[in-house]
Amino acid sequence: MSMQNLPKAGRWAIYIALAVVFAIACAFLSNWQFARNEERSGQIALVESNYDATPVPLTEAIPSGGEFDPADEWQPVVLTGRYLADEELLVRNRAHGGTSAFEVLVPFALDDGRVFLVDRGWLLPGSQSPLPDEIPAPPEGEVTVVARLQPGEPLPRSGRSAPEGQVPTINLPLVADELSAESGDALIVSAYGILVSEDPAPATTPNAIEDPSEDPGPHLSYAIQWILFAIMGFVFIGYVIRTEIRHRREDAEDEDACDDAGEHAEPRTRAPLPRRRRDRDAEDEDALLDAAGRR
Repeated sequence: MSMQNLPKAGRWAIYIALAVVFAIACAFLSNWQFARNEERSGQIALVESNYDATPVPLTEAIPSGGEFDPADEWQPVVLTGRYLADEELLVRNRAHGGTSAFEVLVPFALDDGRVFLVDRGWLLPGSQSPLPDEIPAPPEGEVTVVARLQPGEPLPRSGRSAPEGQVPTINLPLVADELSAESGDALIVSAYGILVSEDPAPATTPNAIEDPSEDPGPHLSYAIQWILFAIMGFVFIGYVIRTEIRHRREDAEDEDACDDAGEHAEPRTRAPLPRRRRDRDAEDEDALLDAAGRR
C-alpha cells in the first residue's frame, strides 16, 4: 500500500514519526561532536598549560612506584642518567614529512634505577632501503635530558606486528617485551618522553617531533549543523503536510465550483413547433379539395 492510499491522519503520523527519529539521530550525532569538541578543548588547554612550563625532575612528576598523571601531559621533565643505545628501537608508520617515517626510541637508565623511554625524533626511510640510511647515535656517558611527558599508546586494532628491532606503536608494555629482561622489568610503563634537549648535545639528532596543533577542529560547527538538520527535518515535514492540505483544499474548491455550475446551467430547449397552425392549414386544404371534388 502506498503512502497516498493511507488515511490522512495515518500518513501524517508516519511523517512526524520519521521527523522524530531523524531528530533523535541528529541529537545523538550532535552530542557526540560536542563531546569531541570538549575533549579537544581539554587537549589544547593541557598544551597551553604545560608545553612551555618550567621543567621539573622526573622523580617529582612520576615518583618511584607512582603512575603518570594525565594532567601532566606535555609537562617537561629533567632526566639524569645514560642512554641504553644497544636497546634502541624504531617505531614504524609515523606520519612525518609527508610520508610514513620512523621514530627513534631509546631507553634511558635513570640514576634511581628505573628506565624511561625517550622518543628522540623521526627519520625518513632510506633512499635504497625501507629503513633510514643513518640513525644518529645518542650521547654517551652521563647525560641530562629534558623531555615532555606523553601517555603510552594503545596496541594497534589491526593486530599488525613489526620486524625485529621495531614496534608498530609506542605501547609501553609491548616495548618492555622488546627490551632485555633487566631493562624491561625496570621500564616505566605509564608514560614516555618526547625529546626537547640533551646535554651534552650530540653532533646530529633525528628530526624533532612537531609541536602539537592548537586547531580546535570542526567539531563545534559539526555539532551545530546536526542541530540545524534536526530542525530542518521538522520544517520539511511541516511543509509536506501544509502542501498536502493546500492541494486538498484546492481540489475541494474545484469540485464545489463544478457542482455550482451544474445547478445553475439553463437546460437546452427546442423552439416550439407551430403544430396547431400547420393542422389548421391542412384542414383548410382538405376542405378546398373536397369542395373542388364535389363540383
